[in-house]
Amino acid sequence: MSEAPDGTAHDAIERIFREEYGRVVASLVRRLGGIDAAEEAAGEALVVALERWPVDGTPPNPGAWLTTTAARKGIDRIRREQRRDAKHQAALMIQDDTPHEPTGVVEDDRLRLVFTCCHPALAPEARVALTLRLLGGLTVAEIAQAFLVPETTMAQRITRAKAKIRDAGIPFRVPGAEDLPARVSAVMAVVYLVFNEGYLSGSAETPIRDELTGEAIRLGRLLHRLLPTVPEVTGLLALMLLIEARRPSRLAGGELVPLPEQDRGGWDRALVAEGHALVRECLAVGRPGRYQLLAAVNAVHTDAPTASDTDWSQIATLYDQLYALDPSPLVALNRAVVVAELDGPEVALAEVDRLPSRQPALATYHAFHATRADLLRRLGRSADARAAYDAALDATANPAERAYLTRRRDQLAG
Repeated sequence: MSEAPDGTAHDAIERIFREEYGRVVASLVRRLGGIDAAEEAAGEALVVALERWPVDGTPPNPGAWLTTTAARKGIDRIRREQRRDAKHQAALMIQDDTPHEPTGVVEDDRLRLVFTCCHPALAPEARVALTLRLLGGLTVAEIAQAFLVPETTMAQRITRAKAKIRDAGIPFRVPGAEDLPARVSAVMAVVYLVFNEGYLSGSAETPIRDELTGEAIRLGRLLHRLLPTVPEVTGLLALMLLIEARRPSRLAGGELVPLPEQDRGGWDRALVAEGHALVRECLAVGRPGRYQLLAAVNAVHTDAPTASDTDWSQIATLYDQLYALDPSPLVALNRAVVVAELDGPEVALAEVDRLPSRQPALATYHAFHATRADLLRRLGRSADARAAYDAALDATANPAERAYLTRRRDQLAG
């Protein structure tokens, strides 16, 4: 019997598993015929990896190793349940070389998994939560934080969604071309939330998860290829590319670097150019939506040679349009940052302080407190700013963000 892996090896294996989770589960759902079976098999493969990799070494292709091992575990589990004829037949079919039924217009397991989880039979919030769990490998706690709901509530949503897929026999496929437009809104929401979790991770393990931002952009490109004339799909891809372009300058010395302080020479200019071209495509269509407007905001930011050259009036106009479409407290919070640049921090703070009455869950949202802290700092209210920085620190586990907030708090006078 091999020794248990030390903490460092254990953490490294779990990090790899988390990075590969989406593609492993997506492949297993098709092969094993169910989400629960896929997750159980993936978990068993992790146990084997924790036993063998510290002894044998990490395989050259960890994802393929995990998928193969998990598939074998899943097939063995089905075979052991021979009292259930349907599952036994499924195990025999897995060994058969007969081609699978058509799975949709795109041969991509992960995109099929997204569309399965975003089926209209599921509640909208359940669609997003389930896909974040299966595709992104996010924990229930991380997903609950993204939705500003208790962890127990989110766990129940995910459990119910999986049961609905099983009981309703929802197929694992990309829908036909005629059904795509009706399904794509939920898929876009999922892809963007996966991207956001990668861009600013909610966990204490790593500040940025490249595998999630990369996966979201890959899915965004697939969606754009599927629906090139849908402007919101184009806008989503543009938005992710323009945000991703700034990633090389977002960290310095383990600390988050806010947009105004970033080295713009380090931005990926190829991604900026691609994103700008997609925004121009959207403008030509003239049917603005949420993702298009957010992409346009980021186009204005990335068009400015320096932070002082930013066209805040144009950004304010875009946020006004966005707020008309989506009058949510989060949009209002972002809009307040723009108001601070145009009308001063006192006006912006008054707007921010009114938001919790509309959305009490903002009290646990780190960006709300960080925004308040910055506005209070600019107004010279150091004691209040310090309290707001402390509240922001209590609400985030991201190490780079914590480092930034701590430094700004400690720089306060008094």
